[in-house]
Amino acid sequence: MKTKFLIPILSISLSTAFVACNNSPKSEQTHEHSAEDHAGHAHAGGHDHSHGTEQATTAPSTAAPATPNTVKAAALAIPEFNFYKVKSGISFSKSDIPAGKNTVFVLFDPSCGHCQHETTALAKNYSKVKDINIYYVSMNDPALMANFFSSFGKELEGKPNVEMLYDRNQDFIQKFHVPAKFPANYVYGADGALKTYWEGEKNIDEVIAAFTK
Repeated sequence: MKTKFLIPILSISLSTAFVACNNSPKSEQTHEHSAEDHAGHAHAGGHDHSHGTEQATTAPSTAAPATPNTVKAAALAIPEFNFYKVKSGISFSKSDIPAGKNTVFVLFDPSCGHCQHETTALAKNYSKVKDINIYYVSMNDPALMANFFSSFGKELEGKPNVEMLYDRNQDFIQKFHVPAKFPANYVYGADGALKTYWEGEKNIDEVIAAFTK
């Protein structure tokens, strides 16, 4: 049964474990992988989890702690999960995903400049992705997520195929993947199999092409 939850005042236990953005000299390069490229592959330890200095809202860089039970290779099929809709608090699971469409998960941080830029660009091209299931997922305080679309992607606000989801139980890093950069985009086909994923911002035309392929 789907139930509402009480939003904690500060439910950001893993905010120190992830970056909002990676603005090192290599930040303009995205890490894109196909399902074939990544099958059986695990990232090496010691990801660069530094915050961007140009973003006034980001915190100082913090090394990610060693966290057991995390997934270092992207899930090759959509795993079972339990997220919560930010607006209503109603639970959302794999069984709630509409069938017959590509499904995209965007793991992001509301204060990440690259996440904001990608969202703004995607919103301006909404007509091209209106037939794709798009789920924005974050472990941040839902209060910080609530106005993300209205601030950076108004055209995505209230759309039936787009949902803002709160990862209260850290399901994403335990079942999907632990990315090195935000935003991290994961594209699954209508059959639930991983098509491709990448970490970090890239050209919106490439993003749309990957979402709709």
